[in-house]
Amino acid sequence: MSEPKKRRSLLGLIFASIGMFGFAFALVPLYDVFCDITGINGKTATTPTETSDRVDTSREVTVEFVAYINPGVKWQFTPQVKQITVHPGETKIIKYDAKNLNKVATIGQAVPSVTPGVAAKYFNKIECFCFNHQPLEGGENAELPLVFYIDPDLPKEIETLTLAYTLFNVAMDNPTAEQHSEVDNVKAL
Repeated sequence: MSEPKKRRSLLGLIFASIGMFGFAFALVPLYDVFCDITGINGKTATTPTETSDRVDTSREVTVEFVAYINPGVKWQFTPQVKQITVHPGETKIIKYDAKNLNKVATIGQAVPSVTPGVAAKYFNKIECFCFNHQPLEGGENAELPLVFYIDPDLPKEIETLTLAYTLFNVAMDNPTAEQHSEVDNVKAL
């Protein structure tokens, strides 16, 4: 192979590598935009919202509550109620029970998801344990409150939605979390 062909091939490979890196870097924001446009993925807001000033008493929506624990997390994590019926716009309070099964303090973080995904933008959390890390001492129990309402603009064809939380170990996802924790002697869940 001649020298100019080698140089052209090398430049082509370099530009292809840069292009792949750029695409990988932009993939997460592009995916978020795609999910917002199509209404898939079930992401909910990660900050508190205000209460609703209108309630649609002409219909009811069933809200199911589910809890998952990421593998390796030694906690018990369950909703106190499996489902409730609400009027869109009506503020409700439910609680999840959490227990650290470790002998030492650990930090968990619950990540919410709503199904069907299009309903996620209508599920409004006023107060949620998912907004903060949940540090628990070894063997400690906690009641974790959730205050929410379903936006009255929820499409009429959606009669049931499911709120699922997955509990993750903060220290595994962020190795420096132990250094910045307010809990002494925190170790990975």
